[in-house]
Amino acid sequence: MVKVAVLGAAGGIGQPLSLLLKQNPHITHLALYDIVNVHGVGADIGHINTKARVTSHLGKEELATALKGSHTVIIPAGVPRKPGMVRDDLFRINAGIVKDLASGIAEQCPKALVLVISNPVNSTVPIVAGVLKKAGVYDPRRVFGVTTLDVVRASEFVAQLKNTDPSAVSVPVVGGHSGDTIVPLLSQATPPLGLSDDEAKQLTLRIQFGGEEVVKAKDGAGSATLSMAFAAARFAGAVLDASVGGKKGIVEPSFVSLDADPEVGPSLRADVDGLEFFATRAELGVNGVTKLHPLGSISEYEKQVLVKAKADLKNNIEKGTAFVQQQKL
Repeated sequence: MVKVAVLGAAGGIGQPLSLLLKQNPHITHLALYDIVNVHGVGADIGHINTKARVTSHLGKEELATALKGSHTVIIPAGVPRKPGMVRDDLFRINAGIVKDLASGIAEQCPKALVLVISNPVNSTVPIVAGVLKKAGVYDPRRVFGVTTLDVVRASEFVAQLKNTDPSAVSVPVVGGHSGDTIVPLLSQATPPLGLSDDEAKQLTLRIQFGGEEVVKAKDGAGSATLSMAFAAARFAGAVLDASVGGKKGIVEPSFVSLDADPEVGPSLRADVDGLEFFATRAELGVNGVTKLHPLGSISEYEKQVLVKAKADLKNNIEKGTAFVQQQKL
């Protein structure tokens, strides 16, 4: 049996994500958890005629039941970003939510693969890792920050510029998952793009701040929920294809601990000024990360973008780490 738990299933990301996961052929039990409205979501999605059995779990007293025996846990819980809201605002609200959910994972399914969507990912992933470390159950191969939306946006925006099929465009995106920490490696795109310097800069900025387009377009009514759900379902599908389906050679960028790969991790860590966490191309397997890919050759402009990204990431990671150290778990 393959149980997948979605924590925050009644939210703007959680609902469409749960809908997409109900269609995944690897999942036999889809456990939906939230603190409001989750029974209605579960009843609705439960009428879809795919093999995954759906259960819904409401409130903190039912978190343990939602998590128990889970193979994979996906966390979209938390508040969305609103116009004028900075990442610090998100952190103050979402850090405590993520900490409590991670504590539940440590108790009920410590070997689960954990996919973190809750923003700010650059800080919430270190929070999850820190909670699991305190509980003595941390495996750096098993905790992922979902940065797939940056990859999805990169291929879509390139395709719009070049008037081509986005499914035929692949752009690695490394660094983090917010603004200046997002580093699209357009020089490594497949197929090669032949971009001018101005095109590369404009595309980089649009990929970095694509979320702002959605926040402004929704005029205070939300952030990128549908595209995020699509991206998260894609990443979860890749994780399940590798860990359950046994498919080899699956590589997806994700914000992970560089300790997940004792061979490539140290050299990659040296390249990023000693950061513990960094979004890079991760090869997936039964136990999560099997291999991390180095940065490779990057353009001079990408090197400049990376310098700024590393400085911001250092602060983001330290904030998440410090938060856990201050908590009684």
